[in-house]
Amino acid sequence: MKICIIAEGSYPYVVGGVATWTHNLIRSFSEHEFIIVSVLADRSQRGKFQYEIPENVREIHEVYLNDAQWRSKTQGKVKLKAHEYQALRSLVLNQEVDWDAIFHLFQRDAASVNDILMGPDFLRIITEYYQIYYNQLVFTDFLWMMRSIYLPLFLTLRMKVPQADIYHCVCTGYAGVLGSLGKYLHGGKMLVSEHGIYTREREEELIKAKWVRGVFKNIWIEQFRKMSILAYERADTVISLFNHARELQIEEGCQVEKTRVIPNGIEVNQFESLPGKSREDAKWINVGAVVRIAPVKDIMTMIQAFHFAKERAPFLRLYIMGPWDEEEDYAKECFDLIRVMNVSDVEFTGKVDVREYYGKMDMVLLTSISEGQPLAVMESFAAGKPVVATDVGDCRGLILGESDGFGEAGIVVPVMDVAGISSALLQLAYNQSERTRMGENGRRRAVALYRSETMYESYRTLYEAQASENQKEKEGEQKWRESVSN
Repeated sequence: MKICIIAEGSYPYVVGGVATWTHNLIRSFSEHEFIIVSVLADRSQRGKFQYEIPENVREIHEVYLNDAQWRSKTQGKVKLKAHEYQALRSLVLNQEVDWDAIFHLFQRDAASVNDILMGPDFLRIITEYYQIYYNQLVFTDFLWMMRSIYLPLFLTLRMKVPQADIYHCVCTGYAGVLGSLGKYLHGGKMLVSEHGIYTREREEELIKAKWVRGVFKNIWIEQFRKMSILAYERADTVISLFNHARELQIEEGCQVEKTRVIPNGIEVNQFESLPGKSREDAKWINVGAVVRIAPVKDIMTMIQAFHFAKERAPFLRLYIMGPWDEEEDYAKECFDLIRVMNVSDVEFTGKVDVREYYGKMDMVLLTSISEGQPLAVMESFAAGKPVVATDVGDCRGLILGESDGFGEAGIVVPVMDVAGISSALLQLAYNQSERTRMGENGRRRAVALYRSETMYESYRTLYEAQASENQKEKEGEQKWRESVSN
């Protein structure tokens, strides 16, 4: 079987989270061939792989959302056909979209992104949209903002998606567009595995963003929603990691019968018999954070909460384990904050083998403002460590359990609540028996519910079912052709 994995802003360019999940999934299905299509911000990331690519990966393709090379020598000379114009108009005006017509338009060689964005038809559509909804704005600003909004989508639609038996998108968004395009061009089946609800995450980011203001935030949010709805409509199966995420997918427009829950899994046995504390470590209470240094992980809040906890418990020490070169400006802000607040005993380890550290930790801390079902929490459980985590994604379900009877395995705190996080750290720092009890609860939960073997078996069954259905459809089509020819 040939499986095309379509990722956005993750594998194989970013360490941890979805990228690690994708890498391990590919390695676990060595009997299948994989093609990677990765959506990147721009060409500066080209070929900068952070993983050793598995042998069963045959091809890697890159799509750039902000590509300076999009302009061609022509200046919008292509005239859209009537049905193409109507499809593009419906897309912009948020009406029911004929996506097949959109796919055909951008896949035909005669029309470049430049031809369409700079052409008279797109100008006429944007002018109509402006006059109906946004005529209080300066038109030239509006026009160029709309071009910037549609440029990433149009570049994505120009991608020559490779042929595969299954298109497996690890999010909706631009990845979902590419999966839908691949299915349109080549047939096959399409799966979507959402680790977080894409539309909700982009909406949260845009609300806080400084690079886009006013009504343009709403237009961007609507753009992401359109792409997610397309993925939900074209997918054969839409997977979430936990029940609440499935409910959100349905709220966002996914058909109930397509949805399925497959929790994340880890190799539990890899976190047994880990090296423990040294004699020097014994005087410390070690707090570990397995995160990449990025705004979504809210390292600034983590540093502040640790600082206030350490003022009352000087024996606390914080290890932040993860790369900082992906978001260098944010990492610098974090380093500066430590210096300004004079926070002591914080170590940024960079990218490390976390198994060399988990055994030395007394607790694990996660302060993200957005998550799906974080692998770091599951790994902490497997290592027998309690977790303090913000109430995002499935952190509450992981830590408190969903009627599984194992008991609490840590403390759930509000997002960006410096005082609450600090208090939780102190509660565990001064109570060894509670740390031990919660760690054991987490260990039992990981062993029973979050084994990688269970997750991979679920995907193996799903892949095989999709391939079988695909084969039956091909055989049926072949019989129909033979009957017509006879």
